[in-house]
Formats: sequence, C-alpha cells, structure tokens
Amino acid sequence: MAKRQEALDYHSKGRKGKIEVIPSKPTSTSRDLSLAYSPGVAEPCLEIAQNPDDVYQYTAKGNLVGVISNGTAVLGLGNIGALASKPVMEGKGVLFKRFADIDVFDIEVNEEDPEKFIQIVKALEPTFGGINLEDLKAPECFEIEEKLRKILNIPIMHDDQHGTAIIATAALFNSLEISQKDIAKIKVVFSGAGASAIACANMMVSTGVKLENLWLCDTKGLVHSDRNDGMNPYKSKFAKKSNLRTLAQVIKGADVFVGCSTKGVLTVEMVKSMAPNPIVFALANPDPEIDYPVAKAARPDLIMATGRSDYPNQVNNVLGFPFIFRGALDVQAREINESMKLAAAKALAALAREEVPDSVSRAYGGQAFSFGPEYIIPKPFDTRVLLWVAPAVAKAAMDSGVARNPIHDFDRYREHLEDLQGRSKDLIRSVINRAKLDPKRIIFPESDHPLILQACESLMEEGICHPILIGSPERIQKVITSLGLDLPGIEIIDPDDPDLKNTATELYLELRKHKGIGWEDAKRQVSRPLVFGSLLCRMNRAEGLLSGLSSSYPKTIKPCLEVIGTRKGVQRVAGVYITILKDRVLF
Repeated sequence: MAKRQEALDYHSKGRKGKIEVIPSKPTSTSRDLSLAYSPGVAEPCLEIAQNPDDVYQYTAKGNLVGVISNGTAVLGLGNIGALASKPVMEGKGVLFKRFADIDVFDIEVNEEDPEKFIQIVKALEPTFGGINLEDLKAPECFEIEEKLRKILNIPIMHDDQHGTAIIATAALFNSLEISQKDIAKIKVVFSGAGASAIACANMMVSTGVKLENLWLCDTKGLVHSDRNDGMNPYKSKFAKKSNLRTLAQVIKGADVFVGCSTKGVLTVEMVKSMAPNPIVFALANPDPEIDYPVAKAARPDLIMATGRSDYPNQVNNVLGFPFIFRGALDVQAREINESMKLAAAKALAALAREEVPDSVSRAYGGQAFSFGPEYIIPKPFDTRVLLWVAPAVAKAAMDSGVARNPIHDFDRYREHLEDLQGRSKDLIRSVINRAKLDPKRIIFPESDHPLILQACESLMEEGICHPILIGSPERIQKVITSLGLDLPGIEIIDPDDPDLKNTATELYLELRKHKGIGWEDAKRQVSRPLVFGSLLCRMNRAEGLLSGLSSSYPKTIKPCLEVIGTRKGVQRVAGVYITILKDRVLF
C-alpha cells in the first residue's frame, strides 16, 4: 500500500506529471517576445519555406523525439488504452532527457487500427527529428514499424522490439567470447514470440546464429510447420519441421535460452538439460523465467542475464534507445537501419570488455566490475555508454548512407557529448552511494512528521543509513501504521525514559553550567527533541542528526553547536549550501 501511495504522490505532488516545457531563449522583455513570436518568428518561417533543411537550424526539431503509443501492450499491464499509458510515455521522455539530453513530446493516440495509426504518425513527421514507438501490441507492431520506416524520412524505432534485441545481442557477443562458443554452431531456444522475442531472434540470426539452429516457443509450445493456431508471418519464419512440441523437449542440449515470456517458464530440470556452459537470458519483467540464484545453483557454469537491477547483467533498454537516437539525431539520419543497431550492440559489447573506472564503481556503491560471467554488458549509470554508443551509431549512419549531416571530427563530437552529460547529475548519486558503503546512525528529532517517516522508509530500503527516531514509541508507531509505512526494526528512543533522561540532563548541565544553567532549566531544554537528539550524538548513540523541516536554520543549528560543539582547535563553523543547476553545481 505504501509503495502504491508513494508512486501516486510522486506523480501528483507539485506540478502534475513528470515533464514540462522550458524555453531555451530569453523571454524576459517585450523585445524577446517579439522575436520569439510575432513579428520576429516570421523570418525563420520564410527561411524554412525556402529551404526545408533549415528547420534543423531554426527550430528544436533536431533534438526532439516523439514517444508515440496507443497503449495496447503496456509492459506488465497489457491493453490499458492510450490515456492510461500516458504516465509510461512521460517516463520514457524522462529517460531520454536524463541519459542523452533529448527532448520529448509524448503522444498518446486513441487508435488501434494499424493503418489509421500509421497515417496519424506519418502526419506528425514535420514536428519531430525522430519517433520512438512504444507499447504497441504484436503482431500489429511489426506492420506499423515496417510501413512507417518506408514512408518516413526521419529515424523511427519500436523500442520494445529493437531496444531489447540490441542489448541482448551485445550480451550474447560477450557471453560467447567467455564460454568460447561459435555463434554459427550454437543452438538457441526462445520462450516467447511477441515483439521483443521476434526482434531478438531476427537480430541474432542477422549476426550469425543459423536459422536452423534457432527454436521459437510460445504459450502453445514449439512454433512448428504443422501448426496453424496462434501463428502469423513473423513467427512462421522460425517454424521448424520437428516432432518436438514443448519447451522442455526443445531445450535439451541448447547453448542459449532467451526468455521474453513470463515468470517460472524455465525450470531447474530444463537448465540442467542444457549444453555445458549454458547462456540464459531470462528477461521477463518484473520476475524472470527462472530466478537468478536458483539457476546458478542448478548450473554454476552458466552465464545469466535478467531484466532486474538486483542481479548481475541487467538487460535494460535504457542502455540503448537514448544513445541510439542521440547518434541518429546528431547526423540527421533518415532512418535507424540494421547497420546502426548492430553498431550499437557491438559498441556496448566492446565497452563491457574495457577496464571499468572508479567512477562507475562509485555509482554502484563501490562494487567492483570486471569483464566476466557476472559483467557482460555495461551498467545503465555508466556515463561512458553515451560516448561509445552515440558515435558508433552516427558513424554507421554515415557509412550506410542515411546521414544528412555527417560528423567530420569525432573527437570534437565526443567532447560535445561529454558537455551534454554535465556532472551535476552525479553529485547526489555519488553522495548516496558513499553513504551506502558505511551506513551511519542518524537521528531524526521530528520523528512523528509524515515526511520524515516516509523518508526513513526510503533510507532503510536503500541502505543509506540507520534512522533513529525520538519520541513516544506508541505515538510514532501509530503514525507509521496510519501512513501504511514499512519500518521493520527501526530504533525509537523514548526521551521520557527516566534513566536516559536523567543522564542526558546531567550531561547538558555539565556542558552549559558555565552559562548559568540550573537543573530545572536543563530538564526543560532536554525535553526538546532537537536538544535531546544532539545529546545522544554527544553520547555516541548516533553519528549524525538531521532536522530543520519544522524550524528555521538558526534555531536548528544552535542546539547542535551548544551541545556537540566544534573539534578541538576549530574556531569557526561554516554552513554549506548546494545549488544544483542544469549544467553545474554551486557550493
């Protein structure tokens, strides 16, 4: 319940939703506005009318992607319709911006007829530099993308198909290198025959897997040549002439399993029946076809990837689409073709074989990574991914003849990409991950405030610190229950505990008696949660204190200075304010 409410609050508090439009030019004066709109806006309009390519010079088209969906196949939710899919499309826009500084308009289209949907998207071409199709059901998604690629003159990609395929193919390249297997000889078995599975199968065949060695299973079993039920032209390509019918029969002796299906499809017995050094990509979300620890226990020699971040080798589409579109937009590509997708997969595979810098380890709490069975693809927060994938995609577009604006100096281009990343985004994450390395005990004096308790839940879940609450245990637990929070084992210190209160009062009296403080004054001061919390820090019951939600900065800091004081030899205390801007951090 708490997670549900937290998600709803995240989307509804403050400005509704997750995105906004911010002007990129000054708009402070009437002169600014006359340039932004009438009459000044007429000049770029006339230039574009004379030379259509000038639209990239005078508008945001070149950095604008349309995330377009009809909501017929929303991950984990199914056909919920265009309107209900909007939060997902906004979220996709956030990822484009966060990882590649690409602007997005999300477009939810209330149309399920493929031909009508195609015509709607076609009509939007003047607006966008590229189009990301999202959450379209199979098999219609194949037809929609195929036809749009033929009629549009801008890059278009159905990420549910090709995003997964690109990352999985990169993982396959490195898995085969580690296991020393020949891509032309391996047997590959798929569970699932939807958009992502078909795209993965097609890409793996295009990179060297023999069609006769690739077996496709769906909810009805093996896709075979005698079957009519649940078939379509995209599945039929992989139909086998075979008497085998079930996944359990087909997977015997397989080198690779790729799951784009559902939880529990792959059993321990099936994994045990695979070839030596098997490769298992269990990509169902949120729960894989077989759990990682279970599969590893059954076959310690396997290499495994899932869609989950809490296991090694997460196949996450965010490793693909932001950077693929970045490279495509930067050369004004006419399409995203197979050469560009393969370039992205090869770039990801090559990056995983590089030495991993400390900056990546710090982003993941100090965890060390090196190329091997538990690190076959880069991590999503590896800032190098943009610098490797986007240039590779851009160059592939140029080499394949679909780039309208080729890059002449790739060293300068990489410097430009580094500038896009900035470093302000890394500050908070680096602080959090350093805290996770050695979680401290932190006191929260305002312990019955809902925001504090919600924050404590997140802090405990993420392992950032060990929160300590001050107040009546009964009252605090009542608030926790009313908010539906989950704070198992959280420490609550009762300031009315006689022994502790007496000890704290004596300590305060000792610290402040030179200011004329008497016993009764000390008792009154100790009854204040902020003073009591500061004393607990002084008594080594905690390493830190966080307060100020309901009081001003001077009132918050004064008791800490009076009780905790300064280190010996320190004469002056300074406060630090951090301002995080788009492109820099100010202290």
